[in-house]
Amino acid sequence: MAEDKRTPVPEAVALRYDREKENAPRIVAKGRGIVAQQLMEIAKKHSVPVYQNQSVTQLLMAVELDREIPPELYQAVASVLAYVYRLDGRAGAKAGKRR
Repeated sequence: MAEDKRTPVPEAVALRYDREKENAPRIVAKGRGIVAQQLMEIAKKHSVPVYQNQSVTQLLMAVELDREIPPELYQAVASVLAYVYRLDGRAGAKAGKRR
């Protein structure tokens, strides 16, 4: 049996979440291949945190654009939000030290 040596096609999903205005995070962009690479470049350019987890990405790819994530994905997205909140906390702490 031959082993498949192809490189997996990259995937990326962008979420937006405003706790005061939305009930759940919303899918605002997603794509595979070149589109995924462009999303990653845009995120980097705008200092948007990037959380890399192939399993979570695959789950989120199934959600339609501009839709809130369904309740069954809350647990998976909680890991993403926790990561972002930790980064924000560290950035805030660093900014406070500079004052």
